[in-house]
Order: sequence, then C-alpha cells, then structure tokens
Amino acid sequence: MRPLTEEETRVMFEKIAKYEKILKLAANIAGDKLVSLGTCFGKFTKTHKFRLHITALDYLAPYAKYKVWIKPGAEQSFLYGNHVLKSGLGRITENTSQYQGVVVYSMADIPLGFGVAAKSTQDCRKVDPMAIVVFHQADIGEYVRHEETLT
Repeated sequence: MRPLTEEETRVMFEKIAKYEKILKLAANIAGDKLVSLGTCFGKFTKTHKFRLHITALDYLAPYAKYKVWIKPGAEQSFLYGNHVLKSGLGRITENTSQYQGVVVYSMADIPLGFGVAAKSTQDCRKVDPMAIVVFHQADIGEYVRHEETLT
C-alpha cells in the first residue's frame, strides 16, 4: 500500500469527520508518521473523493453523533444496497441536518452501515412515506456482495 499524499490525507479526514468528530484529532499527525494497522477505512476514487468502506463501521459506529434506526421490514432492502424510505424509518437523531453523514442501525441497535441524510430531522416528519430519507453509502451486506474486492 502506498503512502497517502497530503491532499489525499486531507480528503480522507474530511470524509471521516462527517461521521465522527474524534477522528478530526488524528489530522494533527504528520502524513509520514501514519501507519496502516491492517483495517482499510476506504479508498480514493479517480476524482480524488474518499469513499468509506464498510470495514470502518466497527470503528465509527460507537462514536457516531448522528444515527438512524430502520424498521425490521426495511433492513433487508438497505442491506441489498437500497436507500432508506420514510416508511422504513424507525427513529432519527434530533437535529440531524440534510446531507449529514449518519450511521444506520437496526431497531435492535446493531450497526448496519453508513448513509447520508437526504432530509433533516424536521423535514422527515413532513414528507410522504415513499420519500427517500437516507441515501445508502455502505452496508454490512457488502461483505457478501463484494467479498473478493474488500481488502
């Protein structure tokens, strides 16, 4: 694995900061001092955007500030890579803003994946049941669907 450039390091930490404020502190470490411990948090796209991998879920979920709980009937749809609809929304953290990174949980508090809030908490109360409230980014079903490419 190659070391990250300064720009890649900045983009990675900006993406992680959407999910966990604590990891912002890690940005104070010089790029040449960072080492890999064997868990891939994500990868850079060709357009230099950072995509979180599902392998980062165990590290980010306990510290997530914004969370979404989905109903049991919507879990399977989310785990197949679909967005969360209002009809599948169980609970959402208060004061979640639109386009905020969220961790998606089952109603039994099991972390299922990552997403981005399509609507704010206040907007979720007013939208129709078929409106998308969370955009899918990654889920634990990827362990099965993309087993050969997750590293």
